Amino acid sequence: MQGYPHHYVTKAVAGIEGNVVVSGEGLPELDTQAPPEFGGPEGFWSPETMLSAAVANCFILSFRAIARASKFEWNSLECNVEGVLDRPERTTLFTRFNIQAILHLPAGSKAAMGQRLLEKAEQICLVTASLKSETVLTSDIHTD
Repeated sequence: MQGYPHHYVTKAVAGIEGNVVVSGEGLPELDTQAPPEFGGPEGFWSPETMLSAAVANCFILSFRAIARASKFEWNSLECNVEGVLDRPERTTLFTRFNIQAILHLPAGSKAAMGQRLLEKAEQICLVTASLKSETVLTSDIHTD
């Protein structure tokens, strides 16, 4: 791992109408639009969906790191995130991210340990730690 601070540089380019093209060095371009809730078309990533995806992605990467450090064996993790955008006190912002984790473990694994590691992943996820929003974790653990 590199020392801190880390820098993540991205770019967005758009005309008067149409897609906003998001890119980063060495990364594929991504066409985005406003979400349908704000009058955008269906079928495009939006800043709102990208933020929810960043929460899900960070959660899984955090779990992966913790499980590796704990020498905990697992088969797969699915993370579904619902970002809740609301207008408390007339300011539009994400008030909550509902994180649903579905963890699959090999036969004989300790589900309680898996649950503790999921909770730790929620606590250390740097994306949610960087946001004002509440996070709510629910989990479902299966032994394959």
